[in-house]
Amino acid sequence: MVSAVAVIDENDWGTAATGVDPLGDPILHTRFALPTRPATFLRRERLVQHLQQALKTPLTMVNGAAGAGKTLLVADWAAGLAEPVAWLTLEAGDQRPGMFWAYLLHALRDCGAPVPDEIGCPAEATRVDQRLLAALAAGLSGRDRSVTVVLDEYDRVTAPEIAEQLEFVLHHAGPGMRLIIVTRTEPMLPLHRYRAAGELTEIRDAELAFTPEEAVTLLELHGLRLPVDSARGLVERTRGWAAGLRLCALAAQESADPERYLKEFEADRSTVADYLLAEVLKRQPEETQNLLLRVSVLERFSPDLANAMTCQSDAEAILAGLHRENAFVEDLGHGWYRLHPLFGEILRAHLRVRLPGLEPELHRRAAQWLRRAGLLPETLAHGAAAGDWDFTAGALVDDLAIGQLLTGLRSDDLAGLFSRMEAEAATPATVLVRAARELSSSDLDRGLAHLHHAEELLAGDAPGQAAALLTCALLETLAARLTGSPGQAEKAAEAAADLRPEVPAHLLEKHPELTALLLTHLGATRLWAGHFEDARAALSTVAGSSGGAATVLPREESLGHLALLDYLNGWPGRAERKALAAVSETERYSLPQPSGSGVERLVLAAVAVDRDELDRAETLLDEVAGLRSAVRDPVMAAGQAIARARLLLARGKARAALDAAGPAVPAEVVSPWAESHGALVASAAHLAAGRPENAAEALRNVADDQPACAVEAARIQLAAGDPRTAIELLDSVRGDARIGPAVSVRAALVRAQAAQRAGDTATARRLLAQALVDARRERLRRPFRDAGPWLRPLLVVPPLRQLAAGWLEHGPVEPGGPVRPEATPPPLFVEDLSGRERDVLERAARMMSTEEIAADLHVSVNTVKTHLKSAYRKLAVNRRSDAVRRARDLRLL
Repeated sequence: MVSAVAVIDENDWGTAATGVDPLGDPILHTRFALPTRPATFLRRERLVQHLQQALKTPLTMVNGAAGAGKTLLVADWAAGLAEPVAWLTLEAGDQRPGMFWAYLLHALRDCGAPVPDEIGCPAEATRVDQRLLAALAAGLSGRDRSVTVVLDEYDRVTAPEIAEQLEFVLHHAGPGMRLIIVTRTEPMLPLHRYRAAGELTEIRDAELAFTPEEAVTLLELHGLRLPVDSARGLVERTRGWAAGLRLCALAAQESADPERYLKEFEADRSTVADYLLAEVLKRQPEETQNLLLRVSVLERFSPDLANAMTCQSDAEAILAGLHRENAFVEDLGHGWYRLHPLFGEILRAHLRVRLPGLEPELHRRAAQWLRRAGLLPETLAHGAAAGDWDFTAGALVDDLAIGQLLTGLRSDDLAGLFSRMEAEAATPATVLVRAARELSSSDLDRGLAHLHHAEELLAGDAPGQAAALLTCALLETLAARLTGSPGQAEKAAEAAADLRPEVPAHLLEKHPELTALLLTHLGATRLWAGHFEDARAALSTVAGSSGGAATVLPREESLGHLALLDYLNGWPGRAERKALAAVSETERYSLPQPSGSGVERLVLAAVAVDRDELDRAETLLDEVAGLRSAVRDPVMAAGQAIARARLLLARGKARAALDAAGPAVPAEVVSPWAESHGALVASAAHLAAGRPENAAEALRNVADDQPACAVEAARIQLAAGDPRTAIELLDSVRGDARIGPAVSVRAALVRAQAAQRAGDTATARRLLAQALVDARRERLRRPFRDAGPWLRPLLVVPPLRQLAAGWLEHGPVEPGGPVRPEATPPPLFVEDLSGRERDVLERAARMMSTEEIAADLHVSVNTVKTHLKSAYRKLAVNRRSDAVRRARDLRLL
């Protein structure tokens, strides 16, 4: 059976039909013609292929907003069919059944469809005889050619009886009729039955939207070129709306900079505004227009919120109707709606013209409703837009949400929002917000001034202040962390614990970041004061907590500080694992890297120095120094200074290391570990520069109750010629449970060196073997470099050399041995150079030629060459310059 296609559309032009309508007026033949496609029309194959399914189902619906491209899509598809197409464009006058069926019958006859003459035409505008409909259905079903009828602008027909009649004819015509409906609204047809039977083809608004790639092609048809990335922004703003894209393209053609226009055009001053105001807004009744204008200030809205904006009670029905009509009101689900972005822009501009001065009041109404609904982010946005800063800051503080200003995914947005706060606002809440902003940017003077002012305003027993006082306690712990004041931090933490029962439990559960931040600041302050176990208790609580994105940065910081604790106790492997866990914590939420204070990267840099991975250490320290949002507390300041100084010292830059370790860190309380580690670096730098007296003097500032510091001090004392003091220091930390491999390796090396000096080579070898075994697991290379040349003769012994092979020296890696991420360094230990080999290398270092060296040493040139070859072999090099460089690295010259 061959199909004929009939399409009904109220706006298109067609071939003239004879006769008059039931009112006696001439039939308007222009309503039967397929619309003409413009030269810039883009045929989209994905939609055409979907529309091809219309030939396989009795009913097809193309449902979309005004200007979505429905009519042109169907017209282009219909024009390509081999069989005849009946097209009817409906008008408002077609609400009467007689008028509707008169035009439909003329459309069928106009396209050549087989409609028997005896069927005739309705004589009355308001009714149609059921026998006519039955005869039409029977006539269509009995033909050998089916008819496809397409009705455009069907949304203009709202009479239920017409829908019933149309469904009657479609059902009884059977395969003799195919119906395509082009509409802005859901037609009053039993779509569910056709859908359930698989007899309905649907193309809706979302599918009609242009993709970025299609938008690029459309713009090219208008003579414009736009990259896909830029087109993606345009499509997002227009939601792929066909008419919007075409109108933007036409306007851009007149612009001096089309690409910039398409990125930045003002919707309210464009032809898009004219189209939407005429085709959407002005077609609505007055009360609907009023609602649309008032909700235009909202990102999303529910019927109840819309009622609050209009002071009416009919929003639910209006919004549901607007969505059904595809009137640029999108249903978000769960009772929430939003306006199409361009429509919203245009309505806001129209609101300012039509109802000037009303916008702040609308934002205030929205903020109050949203606060009652518990929707804080939107409450703050509308409170700020209304310029009501007392209300906005009060909402943030009363909700216990001040932590969101200090951390989390919304901190930058909130900081920007409150940066507009007027200076006149001086309630406790506004002052607390100012204090939080200043302290979060490490502006201590201004932050503390605001905090003390807020505390003065909150003094007394006024009810309802628990949230504000708890916010004060949080900011006090932050201030204590920034100033290195452990007493202040403990006092604030106790105050917070006392206040927690006075605030609603659901607020504490809603804002886990408040507790996480308080404990993180408390733990960091305890760490600074050297109260390591107390610090670990607070930090571990945060690190092991949940809370999702709200607490991701406190968890990162707590893990980073726990890593620092492990490092300071000599456990580099544990420290590295915690530091990497801290990094992955932020990566899970796609936060900028690096983020937070950067303490975890500081720890990774310190571990890299211990492993002699100096380039990696420098890169990590540079990342920490470049952090824009880093918390500038004493822990970070001291840690950066010490790590940088140790790196410089490892590179042989003693003077620079001394300068780096020298600056004092401003803090209320002196940190024992920071002072001790700084003094150790300074002492080591003096020793490397040949100033043993200065080195010994610096050691006076080293606390002897920290194993890591005591062991390092012992190494320096031994190097300075005081083995007795060195051994006493080592004995003082023997058996300490806190000692990790980084400490035990250094302690074993100091004891081994002392034994070697005392002539006890067997003990020295045993201790060295122990150090190599412990260091291999952690890949600790720096302690052996720092030990000096006394190790070289011991490592010539095969068992010890085998323990060093593959990770400390060149050689095969033993099964299961760790693999160093960087290139293998030069051998740390070589056979001792003979005195004559050193003489030759010293002169080679002065750029003397072979002949000049021979003359200076009163030996032959061949003897000089022999000594050079021997030195090359011992240093594992092939050239003179490499031999000189390596000998210097090993402090042989």
